[in-house]
Amino acid sequence: MLEGDVTTVTKTALQAAIADKNRGLLVGGNEQKTILAAIEQLEKLNPTPQPLKATKLLEGDWRLLYTTSQDLLRIDQFPMLKLGAIYQCVRTAEAKVYNIAELSGIPFLAGFVSVAAQLEPVSNQRVNVKFERTVFGLQRLMGYQSASEFIQQLQTCQQFSWLKGIDLRINSGERRGWIEITYLDQDMRIARGNQGNVFVLTKQS
Repeated sequence: MLEGDVTTVTKTALQAAIADKNRGLLVGGNEQKTILAAIEQLEKLNPTPQPLKATKLLEGDWRLLYTTSQDLLRIDQFPMLKLGAIYQCVRTAEAKVYNIAELSGIPFLAGFVSVAAQLEPVSNQRVNVKFERTVFGLQRLMGYQSASEFIQQLQTCQQFSWLKGIDLRINSGERRGWIEITYLDQDMRIARGNQGNVFVLTKQS
């Protein structure tokens, strides 16, 4: 079997393993071990060994397919709200990443949580992450339409009115970490963080 075929089969196997796990919320028993093993197999076939230099591949809006991060999955426990799509939007020209989690609920209570961070490359795979700003509120009050559109609002508005939502600056000395990209191709990215968590994402068209 050719290397490209092996990658396709391995990637398909991972996608099948996480397809019905709701980003990791529905994982139980030995499923976690099986998924992590599938992730490790795909990482060994990484076609982009220097992902931070592959800016065209890295740039864009990525939707989370699976994670072991309880910080993210715990958002699903908000009263009357359910965790919707989670996006990690990379803007290479600014060296920034925007994490946005959408929240669904009863009518007029759909919300979102957004965290913006500065990226500082320390190798061809790893970046230090310095968190700068968090915004959360109701989608209808903020005029939220999509992750990409909201990022444009963030870039042009230094501070949202408290009548729309909560907009807080983060002391980067207190909130920082690192992310290492372990797999990157045209439509899939795998990353590992300083807290031992793994993230599997797909690129939005």
